[in-house]
Amino acid sequence: MTAAKDRGRDRGGATICLLAVGLLFVAGGLFGAGVGAARVARQQARVAADFGALAGAGRALQGETVACDRAREIVASNRARLVWCRLDGLDVLVTTEVTVDPLPGLTRVATVTARAGPLRG
Repeated sequence: MTAAKDRGRDRGGATICLLAVGLLFVAGGLFGAGVGAARVARQQARVAADFGALAGAGRALQGETVACDRAREIVASNRARLVWCRLDGLDVLVTTEVTVDPLPGLTRVATVTARAGPLRG
């Protein structure tokens, strides 16, 4: 008889605790996915800016328009957007950005600037 009474007192406390722990794991996983996506976007923007600046520097003697057009092509092929490009002597400065949506309703933009030009003594 006491066993039947003990079963009647069980109100599902362990189930609630298990659901709470599961929710914490899901929230942690979503946070980790968001951070990971932001880091990947930052790295993608960095690579696009570096390659764009190098490509532009290879055309620096032909003028700013030609250098920045080449940088734009390389940045676009790396799935980024050229925000700004400028020729400073023989150095090319390129700013790129990559937009990422790590979670629905959450948009982040990674912006990176790179500089490339000839070696100086």
